[in-house]
Amino acid sequence: MDDYDSSSYITIGMECVATSTIVRGRPREFDPDKALSAALQIFWRRGYEGASITELTEAMGITRPSMYACFGNKEALFRKALDLYEREKLCYVSSALDAPTARGVAEKLLRGALAIQSSSGEPKGCLGVISSVACGGEADSIRSEVIARRASSDAALVKRFEQARDEGDLPDTIEPCALACYLSTVIQGMAVQAGAGAPRETLERLIDTTLAVWPSR
Repeated sequence: MDDYDSSSYITIGMECVATSTIVRGRPREFDPDKALSAALQIFWRRGYEGASITELTEAMGITRPSMYACFGNKEALFRKALDLYEREKLCYVSSALDAPTARGVAEKLLRGALAIQSSSGEPKGCLGVISSVACGGEADSIRSEVIARRASSDAALVKRFEQARDEGDLPDTIEPCALACYLSTVIQGMAVQAGAGAPRETLERLIDTTLAVWPSR
């Protein structure tokens, strides 16, 4: 291991510190938050399968032993990166559900997704969509994790649309589950198009069309 004969790793507060029984140099220290943010960017650009350990550790600025000690294996690192993605990039979702109308919920979700997918300096597309279509055996548990998280979000959306129908904001003939599925499909389609290089104007037109045909009383 770099600079050490016999090493172990401990976490102290917010710092991961490499310790050694025989230390030849200064223990390596790094900021786990910054390292995780760097890993998120790699996973977001490359997908779970496409991101190699070497690429991840180089971006994070740490050694493999440090990564394993502080974050666990690649799968555990991805789950932590996905948590960070949801906290920082998908924070608009919970506030969208508080919109006073179902159409308002849809608009906030669509425009929130657009902001992320067209942000300068950020990878295009959606980390969840990219990871849910991974096809290798290594990615089975990751794909299942992403699908389970999406199912939880979809359930919250269905519940919100049921409330809207009960309050008279949506027609009695509307099936909340189908409407939520439709909206999720549009948002996922936007992510795929953004990842393929579709300009922001194209995605904005898609949003405008979706809102124009939104069901109302």
